[in-house]
Amino acid sequence: MKITERTPVAISSDSFFFEKDKSNSILVMGVGNYLMGDEGIGVHIIQEMYKKELPEYIDILDGGTGGFLLLSCFQVYPTIIFVDATMDGKPAGTISLIRPKFASDFPSALSVHDVGLKDMIEAVYLMEKVPDIHLFTVSIEEINPMTIELNPKVKEAIPELIDRILMHSKSLRFK
Repeated sequence: MKITERTPVAISSDSFFFEKDKSNSILVMGVGNYLMGDEGIGVHIIQEMYKKELPEYIDILDGGTGGFLLLSCFQVYPTIIFVDATMDGKPAGTISLIRPKFASDFPSALSVHDVGLKDMIEAVYLMEKVPDIHLFTVSIEEINPMTIELNPKVKEAIPELIDRILMHSKSLRFK
């Protein structure tokens, strides 16, 4: 079944996150800078997932470089799956699943967004309610400013990563 592409919706209000009960939902949030080549893989993943028919319990969000602006998500979702790039020395396109417990468990900084992401995670752990956080990373070799093009090996990882996110979400939902 072919799904027609939908026009993206810009969310500028925290009220979006409180409009419906999300206690049985999983948020998949892609983070990164779309204009920095492979560093924007999290955003590319969300754009590809947006074209698919997803289970009703999965919500997706392009977190971009949002930092503290994303804190409201942590108040309403019991489970959040992040997708981000990492320069961990593994071959480009390598997919890893990390269960971070502290901001220091997140991969090393890649760009300005990572400072905001780590600070945001530290703030989350100060909140009364902390979601179950999972992090899928895609290994990259370099950051290429002012391009949306992906390294072929990073681009090839997209279908597998989406499949792994969906399988992982299903296992979390029905455990």
